[in-house]
Amino acid sequence: MARKLPYHLLDVFTDRRFCGNPLAVVEGADGLTATEMQAIAREFNLSETVFLQSPQDPVNSARARIFTPQKELPFAGHPTIGAAALLAETRAGDILARSDVVIVLEEEIGALRCEALRGRNGVTYAQTALPAAPRKIGESPAREALAAALSLTPGEIGFGAHVPTIYSAGAPFLFVPLQSREALDRARRGPTFADAVGEAIGAFLYTHDTVDSASAIHARMYAHGLGIDEDPATGSAAAAFAGVAHEFERPDDGEHELFIEQGYAMGRPSRITLRMTVENGALAGVAIGGQVVRVGEGALRL
Repeated sequence: MARKLPYHLLDVFTDRRFCGNPLAVVEGADGLTATEMQAIAREFNLSETVFLQSPQDPVNSARARIFTPQKELPFAGHPTIGAAALLAETRAGDILARSDVVIVLEEEIGALRCEALRGRNGVTYAQTALPAAPRKIGESPAREALAAALSLTPGEIGFGAHVPTIYSAGAPFLFVPLQSREALDRARRGPTFADAVGEAIGAFLYTHDTVDSASAIHARMYAHGLGIDEDPATGSAAAAFAGVAHEFERPDDGEHELFIEQGYAMGRPSRITLRMTVENGALAGVAIGGQVVRVGEGALRL
């Protein structure tokens, strides 16, 4: 007899349906093998699908395993934010209507404490703090090599103090600053793209030339080895971008909030909130957040 597992479809990092980054959340996934989860993620064919299992520590809310259409990831932002918002709504909806709800998700990078709250617009907002600050890894390719990999000219890469670099907050990204939004819109994968990205899971292109004046950067993320071409909103890259912002902007001690806009070129505008805490000149804390809307639900037949 066929097994049935409930699933939900969400749009993350947006307050409107059919914008942001779509996400599938499969509940009751304890009996699934990694091979089955990978096949289901390939069937949904979204940037990521998250599978919720019983927590290893019963004080936590759930264990979350995250799959792209091609591989499992130790951490990803929009599955974490989406799953936290969904669990707050479905398990503690009455509490969420009047106060914040705490959800703890066990992921490969550790137990992530998430907070969910109901916004004035009726849309749930969730955020999670990272267990560790982003770290810089390796050396970025030369500007000329990056320009060839992205079908740009070397002069279009870099602005202010920003130069290409690689940071990870659980998943490594190659960060490429561009002079203008026009250059970012024109950027395309060249034949040497895979060589330039190397071990990173994507190239995160960004510029200070934003659509919304309240945003800090306008971004695109070309994925590498994930089974997708471009991601509408990349929470794990936004988390790692805290390291980039800290290195090149040198923010003062205190709390800082940045808005990252992404997905416009795909017709799925997204808004990621990045919060940074700086103490004695060092990056002491990082959190990402965003709004989540529920689009649909159903059951998988296995």
